[in-house]
Parts: sequence; C-alpha cells; structure tokens
Amino acid sequence: MISASPTPLDFASSPINQSLTPQRKIELYTQMVRIRRFEQAALKFYNAGKMAGFLHLYIGQESVAVGTISLGGADDHFITAYRDHGHALAVGMGMNECMAEMFGKQTGCSKGKGGSMHFFAPDKNFWGGHGIVAGQTPLGLGLAYGLKYLGREGCCLCYLGDGAVNQGAFHESLNIAALFGIPVVYVIENNGYSMGTSQKRSSAYNGCLAQRAEAYGIEWDVVNGSDVYEVRAKAHIAMERARKEHKPTVLEIDTYRYYGHSVADANHKKYRTPEEIENYKNNHDPIMVFERKLLEEGVLNDDLVKSINDAAKTEAAASAKFAEESPAPTIADISTDVYWESDNNTPASQIGQHFFND
Repeated sequence: MISASPTPLDFASSPINQSLTPQRKIELYTQMVRIRRFEQAALKFYNAGKMAGFLHLYIGQESVAVGTISLGGADDHFITAYRDHGHALAVGMGMNECMAEMFGKQTGCSKGKGGSMHFFAPDKNFWGGHGIVAGQTPLGLGLAYGLKYLGREGCCLCYLGDGAVNQGAFHESLNIAALFGIPVVYVIENNGYSMGTSQKRSSAYNGCLAQRAEAYGIEWDVVNGSDVYEVRAKAHIAMERARKEHKPTVLEIDTYRYYGHSVADANHKKYRTPEEIENYKNNHDPIMVFERKLLEEGVLNDDLVKSINDAAKTEAAASAKFAEESPAPTIADISTDVYWESDNNTPASQIGQHFFND
C-alpha cells in the first residue's frame, strides 16, 4: 500500500512548494548551509579535544530535517535520535546553546549535562535528542497520542535511522499507531549504514524498509533525500494525513552521511569505497542540488551564495568562542534540572510524587 504522491518528476511544481516565496526558499537554503558549517566547526573542536563523548555528524543529510520541519505548525512536534544537530537548528535553536552543550557548559541547551546526543527545546516542540536506538519511537507515539487526546490538529514527526527499524520498540509503536489511529509520521533517515554495517547485511527486506509498514496496514512512501522539494512534497502528504485523518505514515528518505557513524568510527572509509562517497558529494549533495535549482530559478546568485556561506561560517566560529568562554557546571548543578517538580518546589516535590495527570 503505497501512498499517493505528486506525479511530476519536478517536485518544485507541487502545491506545497509552489507556495514558497523566493525569500522562504533562501531561508531553507540558509538553514541547510548553517547546519553544515555548524557541524564542520564542531568537528574541528571535537578533534582538538574540546568536547567529550560522541559526535554524530549530520553532514549530507541536511535536506531531511530542513525539508520536513519547514512544514511544521504550532501543534506539530519533533523527536529524533542521537544524530540531532540538524533537527535542533532547523526548529530554531541557536548555535550558541547547541555548541555550548557539546562543550559541556552551563550555557548549553541541557545545561551541559546532555552533550551532542541530547539537544532539547520544549518551547519549540523539539523533544530530543535520544541516545538509545529506537528509544524515541514510542516517545514520538506518545507525543502524537497526546495531540489526539487533546483534540489538537497536529502530528509528531519521529525520526529514526535505518538501523532502528529492526528494534522491537519501533514495531510495537507501529502496532499501536495503527490500532489507535495515532497522528505520527515515522521518518526513516536511510543513510545506508547501521553504524558500520550496510543495510543489505543488517536488514531483511524486499523493495525497501518502509514497506514493512504494510504488515500494520500503514501507508508508506520512499523519498529522494537529496531533493528538498521532494522531501517537502511527500512529507506534506503524510503530515496532512496525520493531522486530518489521524492516520500514521512511514516515510523512508534515502540520504547519505559523509563521515562515519560517529567521529569515533575510524573505519568509515574502509567499509565504503572512496568512489561511493565522492559520487554522493558530486551528484547528490542536498545543498548543492538545491543551490543549483535556486540559481536556475534566479532566486540565488553567486554573490548571495558566498554571503550566506560566509555568514554561517562566522556564526559557527562565534558559537565555538561562546562555548569556550562559558562556565562549566558546578558540583551543585548535579542535583538541579532533574525533576521539574523539585526545581520549582511544587507540592508534589514534598511527597516524592514527580509525575502527575493534568
């Protein structure tokens, strides 16, 4: 059961993309460039020993987060796995709070306690940033259930990698989503590799991973992740299905990561050929594909491209300076920002009851 989707090969002609103004197209391009420059700066400082823990880079996948999140409204929510920097910046988080979090500083979005894998912005409907493979899939289901329960016309976009499709929690979530009509859109960001293992060696499937949704009677589709227009066109259909009909969807967006599973993945050039990586960079890079289209449309010009890139590099460098100069957490901070009830001294905090129904 494959979802209906726009038939033109040029997805720029789909209604949701026809509604984009030239200024909005420039904004989407700028967001993608900012994500890349931010991560390039993060890689530089990680390699310099300024950050601890892991660093999972999103370079090569920028159109997925930007394209899907650009469709979000006031009652739409977003949750993802540990490769979360792109989603964080796409929802509107600042480079300073994100970079400071990776440096483990008090000024970070999670007060320096979460690091690279745990960015959060509840005020922007962004719920992380989760380190457990597929751990976010039942949480995304719960967010979407809450929207339906409260009678709000929204959906939850829940992102996962191709390796997470084999986790039991994901299949349990699909089962509940279908049974109860939950407005969730599961977005499989298929970059071809589950850590260092290729999809063909790690997952049993016929045509694609999203086709597994058929077992649960859920609509599905496959998307070319190098084309932000196609990402928006097909994601819009799934999101409207969730909002209007309370029906889930599984979208498989084909994409690619330039680096390893994390920066600690020292063998990422051994299980992939140099030709494979260069082919993607030269022919399928989402930023370059969109840039070429906007140049053809007359929306961008060479001077504007340079200006956007220079500004993003400057902003990323400034965020690293901000992070380096920010204070580290104190010993006393270990007991704060654990339970909201305790931090705000509510009645529930006095009786040890930190979870409640509202």
